[in-house]
Parts: sequence; C-alpha cells; structure tokens
Amino acid sequence: MQADGSIAASVDGYFVNLGHISPAALDLARNLADGLPLASFAGKSAIAKEVDVLAHRLARHGLLEYRLSFPRDEQDIVVIEPQVPEYWPLCAKLGESDTIVLSRFAYLRRRGNEMVLESPRAGALFRIGDPAIAATLAALSRPQKISRLRRHAAAFNLDLLELLLDSQFLLKLDAKSGDGLRVNEGDGNLVLWDFHDLVFHTRSTEGRQANPVGSTFAYASVVSPPPAVRPPWPGKRIELRTFFTSDPVSPFAGLLRERHSVRDFDDEHPITLAELAQFLDSAARVLSEWKGGAPFEGGPAITYSSRPYPSAGSAYELELYLAVTNCEGLARGLYHYDAGGHALVEIGVSAQQFQALSAAAEFAMDAPGPPQVLITIAARFGRISWKYSSIAYSLILKDVGSMIQTFYLAATNMGLGGCAIGTSNIDLFAKMTGLEFHVEGLVGQFALGRGRKR
Repeated sequence: MQADGSIAASVDGYFVNLGHISPAALDLARNLADGLPLASFAGKSAIAKEVDVLAHRLARHGLLEYRLSFPRDEQDIVVIEPQVPEYWPLCAKLGESDTIVLSRFAYLRRRGNEMVLESPRAGALFRIGDPAIAATLAALSRPQKISRLRRHAAAFNLDLLELLLDSQFLLKLDAKSGDGLRVNEGDGNLVLWDFHDLVFHTRSTEGRQANPVGSTFAYASVVSPPPAVRPPWPGKRIELRTFFTSDPVSPFAGLLRERHSVRDFDDEHPITLAELAQFLDSAARVLSEWKGGAPFEGGPAITYSSRPYPSAGSAYELELYLAVTNCEGLARGLYHYDAGGHALVEIGVSAQQFQALSAAAEFAMDAPGPPQVLITIAARFGRISWKYSSIAYSLILKDVGSMIQTFYLAATNMGLGGCAIGTSNIDLFAKMTGLEFHVEGLVGQFALGRGRKR
C-alpha cells in the first residue's frame, strides 16, 4: 500500500504502480500470492471486477503465471509463463471429432530441473509438471482425433489441450490440411520459415520472450572474460609492419579509422532533411533494377536490384523505417523509406508507441537522450527464404551487418554520428506497422544524428 492509497508490486527493488483498489478487493487479491482461481474474479460483483482489473494490470507487466492442477493433487500439471504482456489463458473449444496435431515450431526442452514446452508462435511457455504429458505430446507429432486421445493418451486433459490450441502449440486440422507435416498453420507466410530460423528470430530479440536481454553478464561468476586480442598462434611469424610505406593514409582507410559509435547528439543543431536525404542516397537507395530467370526449368522470372551495400543473392530484403524525433525540415513521426523512389512515406502511429520505440533505443545505447533519427531495419523474410531456406536468417543478419557498416561509413563521411543498437522489440514494431512479426520484421536498428562536439 502506498501513501496515496494506491497499491504497488515490488519486483527486485522496482515498484510497479497498480492503481487504487478497495480494501475488500485487496483482501481477495492477496490470495494471488498462493494462487487464485480465475473463476473467483470472473463474476459480476464489484469486488470481482476490481480484482479482474488488477490481475490484467499485473499480467501486462509480466507479473502473473497460471497453474493448471487437479483439486485433489497439490502438484501442478502445468504452469504457464507468459512471454508477451498481452497473454491471458483462454481455451479454444475442441470436440470429440476434432483432429489436432503438434505445431512444427513447438519444442520440449530441459531448463534447469524442469521440462518446458515452447514455440516462437506462442505467447507463453508451459512448464510441464507431469512426465506423462510428454508422452501425449509425442503422440501428437501425428494428427490425432480427440476421441482416440481420450482412450489411449497416457495423460489426457482436455483443458490443457484447449489451452495449447489457443496458444498455437497445437493445430486443428481439416480435410484440406493434409497430414500436418508442412501445413501453413493458418498463415501461408509460415511455409517459408524453417524451425530454427523462427526460434532464433524470436529468442534473440525482445517482444516475444520474457528472458533477460542485453548486457546481463550472465556468466561473470562462472568463467573469466576472454581477452580482447587472441593470443598468437605458435609457429613461423611473418612481420607485416615492414611492408608499410610512408605515404599518407588513403581517404578510405582514414574513413575506416575515424568510424566510431556516437550516442550523444546535439539537439540544438540537429540533422537536416537535406542531410538525411544525402545519407539515404549514399547508403541505401536503389541504383538499378532488372529481371532474371530462375536457375531451373519452368521457374518464374525473378526481379533484382542493386544498392550501395552487398546483399545475399541480390535479394535486398531489407527495408528502412525512420522514427524521426529531431530533424530540421521534417516533422516528428515514423516514415518508411521508399528505396526505389528515394522518398519518405509517413506512417501513422500512436504517441505512446513512438515514445516507447525511442525510449527503448535510448536505453539500449545507454545514451543521455533519444536519437534524432532512429533507423529500424526490417526484413521481408520471404524474399530471401524463398531461395535459401535453412540458411535464410543467417544471411539476413549478414546483410544487416553489411548495411550497418555502410551506415557508419556514410555518417562518418558526412560529419554525422551513428550508433548500432543491439536489442530491439519485434512485437512493438509489429504493432506500430500492422505487419506480422514473421512477414516483415525488425532485425536491426541504427541511431543517426549530429553528434555533440567533444
């Protein structure tokens, strides 16, 4: 209870304000520490409604988990850990004649002393408390009718199956779905994703997982940090310094050596629209376009383009979205860069979402303020996975690295400052653009502006 009568949750020394609640509702809410049945605050009474509002506030901050257990048994069958703030347990209805199968993106693994069921498509992970459930999940690697599962499964629990279906761990098949081995899972864009790529995309970014992200120094107490420079190999050594000449450093070599990250921007003299246009022209504009045939008989014609940075197979799957906070001649807002037409197109977003995007970048850079222009690099995943399949995501990240180095050099050459950003929220970007995270999603960010003179 706070001094103003509101209540707050304390988490690792941080306080999350939860608003006001009546004493009667607070007495009921205290049971959340040990577990409170959802049905107990799903009623129409004023107290139930208050606790329901409180529970949803806690859920938005990732402070609730959900237990599924038998009333007669203290052991939990499953504990659900939300991975996205919006998760709330719901049961998708199943009938005896329905056929279900495990999603090809679902996986069961050991985490400490627990078994957890995860999927990059799911908004939560399921801690498995009953080993017999694993046998049921294994049986669901093939399509199974509910009526058959009820008769033969080692651990049949309809509530659990309906929860798994709602969270997209399970799929409901119909006559058109085939055997379930490579179904589109309700979204044709998922056909282009291999399992490991979608897992890596969601588990190496923020937004669809609840694990700590960033410089956590997780292994500091386990191993010493490796040295900054690798110790030399033993063997015959050829000294290259003897080949240096007395000629001055070339402009390009000088540019490479001058490149550095800038996190502090001069907001009294921000980047101008003309400079931003020149930067994008130098680093990202489409230079040419052409068509080519597929390297197999009967294949479709494929369009290609050329741009200032390299791209695997000339796919050029990367798109740029600019969150402009301070740019002379350009209004604050989110813009898409049309690389073919060399133009900016404004995208309507809420002030809250825009602020969240800028604040996250500021925090990730450990900067004293938001970037003047935050460039979000998104990938049209199908553009590259259509051709490269199992190595698609790794190629995308290589392309991002090439683009970011190009950004650094272009900014340095223009006397501007830039900084690559290592963490980003793919779910927030999806909400701002209305694009599904697996169709065109965030894969990198770069802060741009006029650096403050040191």
